[in-house]
Amino acid sequence: MKLLLITAVEEFEKDVINILKNSGVRSFTYQSVKGFQNDKNEMNNLFGKDDITVDSLLFTVFSEYNCVDRIYKNINEFNSKQQTVSHIHIVTINSEDENFN
Repeated sequence: MKLLLITAVEEFEKDVINILKNSGVRSFTYQSVKGFQNDKNEMNNLFGKDDITVDSLLFTVFSEYNCVDRIYKNINEFNSKQQTVSHIHIVTINSEDENFN
């Protein structure tokens, strides 16, 4: 089992949901968050501009291993087509799956 954390600006909400559904994810949660960037060099324009909060979303996904590659592939494909500064960002964390047996 993998834990995926995905951040995106609110404008990408439907896109992220579609990516997750089409990648085989069975369930996920998401919530509104405020993105803030203090130094453009550190996060490579994660939220666009310095000193401005950005309405963003944080998706939390517990996924089977077989879905993770598809999620990354679909997010990378989406990001490669974007002409905006903002992209969908994802991180994967290994998790103990004792609760999922």
